[in-house]
Amino acid sequence: MTVVGIDDTDSRELGMCTTYVAAAIAERLRQDGSSAIPRLLLVRLNPAVEYKTRGNAALAIHTDCDSDRAFALARERLESLAETTDERTNPGLVVAAHDPDDDPVPDDVTAFARAAIRDHLAIDDAESLIDRHGYRSWHTGDGRGRIGALAAIGAWDALAEWTYEYISYREPDRWGTPREVDHESVVDAADWGYPDVWDTVDRGENETVCVPHTPGPILHGIRGDDADAVRAVADRIESEPVAATQLFVTNQGTDVHLQDGSLSTVDDGHAYRLEGRVASEPETRRGGHVFVELEPPAAGDSAADGASERLMCAAFEPTKRFRDRVRALRIGDRLTACGEVSDGTLKLEKFAVHELVRTERVTPICPDCGRTMKSAGRNQGYRCRECGTSAAEKPTQELERELEDGWYEVPPCARRHIAKPLVRGGFDAPTHPER
Repeated sequence: MTVVGIDDTDSRELGMCTTYVAAAIAERLRQDGSSAIPRLLLVRLNPAVEYKTRGNAALAIHTDCDSDRAFALARERLESLAETTDERTNPGLVVAAHDPDDDPVPDDVTAFARAAIRDHLAIDDAESLIDRHGYRSWHTGDGRGRIGALAAIGAWDALAEWTYEYISYREPDRWGTPREVDHESVVDAADWGYPDVWDTVDRGENETVCVPHTPGPILHGIRGDDADAVRAVADRIESEPVAATQLFVTNQGTDVHLQDGSLSTVDDGHAYRLEGRVASEPETRRGGHVFVELEPPAAGDSAADGASERLMCAAFEPTKRFRDRVRALRIGDRLTACGEVSDGTLKLEKFAVHELVRTERVTPICPDCGRTMKSAGRNQGYRCRECGTSAAEKPTQELERELEDGWYEVPPCARRHIAKPLVRGGFDAPTHPER
């Protein structure tokens, strides 16, 4: 058995798609001696890496083709399809003679795959491992694509949770033209497949999330927990002719990019799951972005780390109605916040409310005349200037809250490929899924 890993074949401006290149390589392998291909992996790597295109995907093809032959065929397809006219595209190919099911890759390759999803790696890191294990490799440009290609080699052993994406591709002469996909058929198919199939549409924004806007070859991609269900949803969509299809096994929708951390130790370019309390009133700034500060949990809380540092959290305008959830927070609410840290700010992907502030202290009202009392001086309570009635301190009153305990998430139109939709379940509190 052989594993073929590829990465960095596409361009932000010029298009192409690494999934398409992988599908083309797989088809070429099938044509060459009827090679069996049990699966193709679509592995989303660290979404905070600066060199990525939109989804930061690396691909692996598992095949029974001889590794030398697989290398030759994959290189030919990669050289002909990769968008190398963009100087930022640096394709990489790595081929390893491993049986993914019976012959695990070395531990250091598995560790490399995990690190590629949560951390930042250098080209030298990939080169040294490729040389150490005698893998065949090829690249153009600086060869940065070998990082993702090697990570794709180790991903099957590195990860335990997988989902599916069924991608339909356009006829080549239509690439770069507006896609012809019937919106209502997508909505109907999404309703039929939900909840096993998710993030097909965004009902709140009336947007077909599964249909990309880039000039590449993808017509639509259907994601979900069940292979048969994603195929069935794709088949229900009415559209322009479909040139080819491919089912991918993927780590999309798993939150595997998140690591547990504390507010005092976060680093830019990494994604975290953090415990804290709201430390400031939410503020809407220019552009419609909403910001709120998080501080470490209160002393005595089991998650407290003693740090006094605060972390700014943001719900940016593209997260749409999720911003209303953030605006509904109050100082003192206890949360779990998830997202990527960039320039010292946590870009929120989801948060869980574990404890809501339910009461507030208010200035007392005179029971005789109904007027608001005034301060009688430092530590002297409050007094009604009309009646002379006094109160020793501010009373408490119940707060009406728009939020409930549990998890809230960005809508499908703003969700990262790797982020886990709440509808998939497995969370530690009630969920309020977005559709």
